[in-house]
Amino acid sequence: MSVGSPSKGEPVGVSLGHRELSEADHWILSLSPAPAFACTHLVPVPYRHVAISLSGFSKKFRLNDELRPAAEAALAGKFGRAVVFPGSDKLVGPLTVGELLEVSAIDKVEVLGSGAASPDDRLDTRDFVRPQFRSGELILTATPAAGGVLVPFETRNPTPCCANH
Repeated sequence: MSVGSPSKGEPVGVSLGHRELSEADHWILSLSPAPAFACTHLVPVPYRHVAISLSGFSKKFRLNDELRPAAEAALAGKFGRAVVFPGSDKLVGPLTVGELLEVSAIDKVEVLGSGAASPDDRLDTRDFVRPQFRSGELILTATPAAGGVLVPFETRNPTPCCANH
């Protein structure tokens, strides 16, 4: 594993000090060519921010020495929030859970508080799917929505906590 300077196909950790997930997502999605896998990781060193792990990407990155431990933490982490993964580009609009599992690297869809989703359940991706790595599996958490469909739990523009107080 490498921090900042990957060899071909080797995972790389990057920490550029992004404070928000949306900033890290934007940076990841601007990479050309796109990596095969890209995950965000919330890290506490040297301050709370978002670090990134990339696989299938051979570009070199210059890292600030202060942020090198965060890049190393991203590589060593057992959990991550996937932004780019095989099939992520196909997860647009409404799909059945079975279709989502068939066209992407997602292993399972869980309904928040209810267990595994059925392959026949309808899921409106809202064109924003961010599954999590847990126990070696890529798992999308969904929640019921109006019209009897599921939607990803994480939304593109979340309402800040206590926004109406």
